Amino acid sequence: MSSTEAFGAQLLAGIPHAEGLGMAVVEIGNGTAVARVPYAAHLSGDPETGVLHGGVITSLLDNTAGIAIQSRLRAFGGIATLDLRIDYMRPATAGEDIYAFAECYRMTKTVAFVRGVAYHTDRNDPIAAVSAAFMLGTGGGRKPDGAP
Repeated sequence: MSSTEAFGAQLLAGIPHAEGLGMAVVEIGNGTAVARVPYAAHLSGDPETGVLHGGVITSLLDNTAGIAIQSRLRAFGGIATLDLRIDYMRPATAGEDIYAFAECYRMTKTVAFVRGVAYHTDRNDPIAAVSAAFMLGTGGGRKPDGAP
C-alpha cells in the first residue's frame, strides 16, 4: 500500500457510510484530493435505469472535500460541514464508477472553503459541482502516519 493509499485509508477510517459505499482515496495533494465510489447496482436510485442515487454523489463530494482539507492541514482534526451546495448537471451513467475532485482553496483560522466536481473520466465533463465551507476544530490534531 502506497503512502497516499495509507493516508487516505486513515482519513476514511471510522466513517461507516464511506466504507459502505466502497469509497476509496485515489490521490492526495496539498489541499486537493480525488476519491472514487465504484459502481454498484444496490446504490442505484432508480432500479430501472441503474443510475446511482444522488445521495451517493453528495456523500462522495462531502467526504472528498473533507479529505482535501485534512491534506492541507496535514493533521487529523475535527471538521464539520457548515455549508454544502451541490449543483447536479446531469445523471451519472449506470455501470460507471464515479470520481470526485476537491480543492481546499482558502482557509482561515476557523473555516475552510472547498470547491470540486464529481465526474466519470473527465473533470471537465462534471456530473455535479460542489462549493462548501467547513468549520475547523479548535484543538490540535495528530499528524497521520504517511502524511504527504
